[in-house]
Amino acid sequence: MRLAAFGLLGLLLCGAATAKQSDRSPPVNVDARSADASAQPNGISHIKGNVVITQGTLKATSDLATIYFDAQSQVKRVVLTGHAHIQQLDDNGNLMTGNADSIDYDVPEGVAILTGNAHVKQVNRGSASGDRLVYDTKSSTMTAQSTSDEGRVHLVFKAKQQPAKSAPASNASAPAATTTAPSPAASTPAPAPAASAATGN
Repeated sequence: MRLAAFGLLGLLLCGAATAKQSDRSPPVNVDARSADASAQPNGISHIKGNVVITQGTLKATSDLATIYFDAQSQVKRVVLTGHAHIQQLDDNGNLMTGNADSIDYDVPEGVAILTGNAHVKQVNRGSASGDRLVYDTKSSTMTAQSTSDEGRVHLVFKAKQQPAKSAPASNASAPAATTTAPSPAASTPAPAPAASAATGN
């Protein structure tokens, strides 16, 4: 696999956040339409049709899946192909989602390799797209790679939100206008002068 000069980038999507500790010990559950499942030591099982694989908050779905077992008949590797999708919560409750043409998940190591039209998004952190993304579910770190000289990786980081500025204090209200009532003398018309009596001759 040839990497472009810029092709290998270490991307820390979630800072100090890590995948849920409780996701490391539960059994791997598989649900599908059909399977030739036989958990023999060092065996291989082929799962088909609306495959759903879960382990704690980790969930993976695809059209097809191949499951590899170790010498103790424990699941050691899961390869998802066709509309492959993976998602998981970290200890802070942030959701990580990933989509690719195929996903190769190393169960003991907790590492998922997304290949072909790969895209990973971490809520409140950022996202990445590329030919090949390697996501560590234990540390929630990811490496983005380009598999050709012309290939590129695309990264989006969420900027730190600036605190909202407080609104400027409004001007003090103008004092209410006072109206001076006119004095009674000014408002009461003066009495008319008395009419003079006519004096007869």
